[in-house]
Amino acid sequence: MSGFLPVKRLVSAAFAVFLTVLGTLPASAQDKRGQVTNLPLPRFVSMKAAEGNVRRGPSLTHRIDWVFKRRGMPLQITAEYGNWRRVQDRDGAGGWVHYALLSGVRTVLVDAELLPVYTSPDPKAPVSAQFETGVVARLGSCSLDWCQISAGGYRGWAQKTNLWGVDPAEIRE
Repeated sequence: MSGFLPVKRLVSAAFAVFLTVLGTLPASAQDKRGQVTNLPLPRFVSMKAAEGNVRRGPSLTHRIDWVFKRRGMPLQITAEYGNWRRVQDRDGAGGWVHYALLSGVRTVLVDAELLPVYTSPDPKAPVSAQFETGVVARLGSCSLDWCQISAGGYRGWAQKTNLWGVDPAEIRE
């Protein structure tokens, strides 16, 4: 057993050096980008089509595991391969979808039982609507804590922590 100790220490030291070097790289060098689009990964998009096959791999020859059946549903792209994007939904379920089925239009999924939507980004502001869990809303501008959303003819501001489809640190003009 003692013969393994130096190797374990060597691996630990190498890992510590790696983390130190990674920490000194500029933020842009740490950001992961898609090999096809050069856009950031992961990133959020939405379903353009009313139905979209989700496949095990990035080609038509791969088996269809299920079908997304909700136009506008927010999805997170985690990988790219040719014309294919690996996506996942709020529950982490996903697979490969052809890029033509996706849209850059940003939507969010309401992740609260009854989400109050305020007339301004302030919890003391008047409530303009309440959205139920699972409502897909169009995403507008976002500050660090609030996002402007709209659905069903109603619009207003909601706390970002109650929305899936927007990064917690994301700010949108």
